[in-house]
Amino acid sequence: MNSDRYRLTLVGDGRPTLQGWRESETVARRKFSAWVGHGDRPGAQITLIDEETDSALAQWPDSQ
Repeated sequence: MNSDRYRLTLVGDGRPTLQGWRESETVARRKFSAWVGHGDRPGAQITLIDEETDSALAQWPDSQ
């Protein structure tokens, strides 16, 4: 398994402010949930992407 398969990105003010890659989807989803707790800044967006399939697994807020 590719060690950077699952990518988390926190965007603030239209720019990526924090990124992280995880090997495990389970760990990546836990990190996603933790980041949502810190995403209360105006304009914050958080995405979890599977780099292997190029698909979005989760995004916050949901209405993007």
